[in-house]
Amino acid sequence: MADSTYGAVPASATPLAAPRPRHAAIVRLTHWITTLAFLALLLSGIEILISHPRFYWGEAGNVLSPPLFKLPIPASRATVPTGYGYVLPDQNGWSRYLHFQSAWVAVLTGLLYLVFGILSGHFRRNLLPARLSLREISAVITSHLRRRSTAAEDAGSYNVLQRLTYLLVIFVLFPLVIWTGLAMSPAIASAFPPAVTVWGGQQSARTLHFFISIALVVFLLVHLVMVWRSGLRARVRAMITGRPPTPEERT
Repeated sequence: MADSTYGAVPASATPLAAPRPRHAAIVRLTHWITTLAFLALLLSGIEILISHPRFYWGEAGNVLSPPLFKLPIPASRATVPTGYGYVLPDQNGWSRYLHFQSAWVAVLTGLLYLVFGILSGHFRRNLLPARLSLREISAVITSHLRRRSTAAEDAGSYNVLQRLTYLLVIFVLFPLVIWTGLAMSPAIASAFPPAVTVWGGQQSARTLHFFISIALVVFLLVHLVMVWRSGLRARVRAMITGRPPTPEERT
């Protein structure tokens, strides 16, 4: 009889199961679509802002009304008083079209992500933080700021600071920026007046829309810095292919 060891497969030769993707395909797809839509919204929003860099509170506001505040930049319209002796090129036409189209792309993509997150348990599993005391939360935040990454992050999870931040962006800032953006639309104001009056008027909605957009830009900048600190190449590849960082990349 032949030696049974000849037919045995060494343990080291046993094929390993493929590692679980760090990010699901839907999460990766919606992440990049939202990124492109947000950049288009940011670019077109700046162009729209330049056409009238004055902000008001209430229902109406124009160049004859005292502004709540104004940005110290020249406008792209000669009729807007800014204190500058020149105007910038007027790009208001294409920027409004791009802003409108990009906004709907962001809304539909967000709805897809929301449905996936609820049905798949993504929010419950990856974003809802465990019950921690304020002292434990402070310790996690301090640890996160001092180190490049944590073991939980490398394993495909998020720490409590990331979870709370993502929840704030997904369920507070994004809905508010969409709502205040819609409240500036004459069609929405005509069809659903409470959607506008809850903010105190269209000009109030525009002012709030500006500050919420600033908060989203700050989040984006901080997010990019943290991705760079924790390994830019590995993190970007994980969001493209789903492949988690290797042990060498975690060090």
